[in-house]
Amino acid sequence: MEKVNINEKLSLFSDYWNPRIVGELNGQQVKLAKIKGEFVWHKHDNEDELFYVIKGILKIELRDKTVLLKENEFFIVSKGVEHRPVADEEVSILLFEPNTTLNTGNTIDAFTKNTLEKI
Repeated sequence: MEKVNINEKLSLFSDYWNPRIVGELNGQQVKLAKIKGEFVWHKHDNEDELFYVIKGILKIELRDKTVLLKENEFFIVSKGVEHRPVADEEVSILLFEPNTTLNTGNTIDAFTKNTLEKI
């Protein structure tokens, strides 16, 4: 067991939409990602997904509303809910979700990451 410094981990990469695993517990993964631009509309049929904003402003678009997240705020997208993260400027986020969660859920495209790097 070792402590994790989030800023140190974020300094190890600069690409967008490519989450890295920084911790695991009880079948869940803690992931860090940098994002910018629009992601793909998708849903996770079997997993809830927590988005925590470390730096920047993140929009989570849902079919009926948009949730605006600022630094130190989080939002949980319930399983089965279509959503699309959007970041006008670079945003650093922490994701907390089951280890079975595919980043693009039910949508397979260029954003899909089948294997995530552990850092």
